[in-house]
This record gives sequence, structure tokens and C-alpha cells, in this order.
Amino acid sequence: MSGFFLSRLAESPWDYVSWVLIIMFSICVHEYAHARMALRCGDDTAARAGHLTLNPLVQMGPQSMLVLALIGIAWGAVPVNPGLLSRSGRAKVAFAGPASNLALSIVAAGLAVVVARLLGDGDGRGAPYLLAKAAQANATLFVLNMLPIPMFDGWSVAESHIPAMESFRLRVGPQLNWILLLLMFLTPLFSFVWFGGDLIAVHALRLWALLLGFGS
Repeated sequence: MSGFFLSRLAESPWDYVSWVLIIMFSICVHEYAHARMALRCGDDTAARAGHLTLNPLVQMGPQSMLVLALIGIAWGAVPVNPGLLSRSGRAKVAFAGPASNLALSIVAAGLAVVVARLLGDGDGRGAPYLLAKAAQANATLFVLNMLPIPMFDGWSVAESHIPAMESFRLRVGPQLNWILLLLMFLTPLFSFVWFGGDLIAVHALRLWALLLGFGS
């Protein structure tokens, strides 16, 4: 898999670099949103640890950045103290990350439509392409992070409303995480996540085009 992604650097440097930059920026915004919402809800743990920043070295770390460069996927994390948060606060903090990706997707889609209208599509590798790609990537990150898997935000949102899910996560979370991740990335299941992200992005592009009077 790493060879396949890394080969894009030679085959299509623009695709490779644009993907790495989009994912890096999107993860940093995602983690910043967690940290900012935690502070608003009464937990300053992430803020004191320096996570109110878009610096990838802080939000992702060198290891995640290296994996992104090698295989095209990455992660980030901010420290949170659940004891300082109410149940609704925990839900807000968990949802803030995916919500930021959804917002980025919608904004990128709107900019893609406007820029394409003003500048044209060019050779299909210009600013409209980059923005549409950002819209699709962020929509996919939204869908992925909202999956009901213990290590993802979707589980944390649900857990804040269903206390039994917390004890379940503490008992079998680590083992279940690896099983579900392997099933997702080694089977066609991830294609459904990608399809969901693509569906959101395509509809966002079409809706912006309609709202702006650029097409039907």
C-alpha cells in the first residue's frame, strides 16, 4: 500500500503533494476544533498542552506526518479530561472535530464552484480541482470519524448519551478497535466510507452551483 501511494510522487507529483497538504491541514483543523470546544466547555487540558494551533508537529506529530507521506493516511489527537466535562460537553467536544471537517468540505465546495466559474477548469489540475478534492477529502473524514468505533468521535458522541457504551469501551475497546480497523481497511468496507464522503461533496458542489446560479 505504501509503495502504491508513494509511487504517486513520481507519477503525479501534484496529486501526491495536494493530498498530503489537504489531509495535513484538515487533521490540524479537526484537532484544533476539539481543543477549542473543550476550552469552551470547561476543560483547558488541550489548551495548556499547546493544541490551540494549526501546527502539524503539535496536532499530528512526526510519526503521523511520516505515515501520511508514506501511505497517505494519518491521525491526530488532543488530550481531554472527561472529568472536567459534562456529558453534553463531552458530546460537543467529540463532535467538534468531525463538524469542522464537514464545514471545511462545504466551504471548499463553494470555493471550487466560484473559482471554476471565474477561472475555468483549466487542465483539471488547477485551483478548482484542488478545492473539489479538499471538499471530498473532508467529507470522507467526517464520515470516517462519525463511525461507531470506540477510537472514533462517533462513538464518543453516542457514549455521552448512552453510559453503557463507556463500560463496553473500557472492557473490549482496544481489541475491538483493531478488529474493526482491519475489517475496514482490508475489505471493501472502506469503499462505503469513501462513497459517503463523495456523495456529500458532490451534493455540496451541486447545491452551491444551484444557489449561486451557476448551473442546475
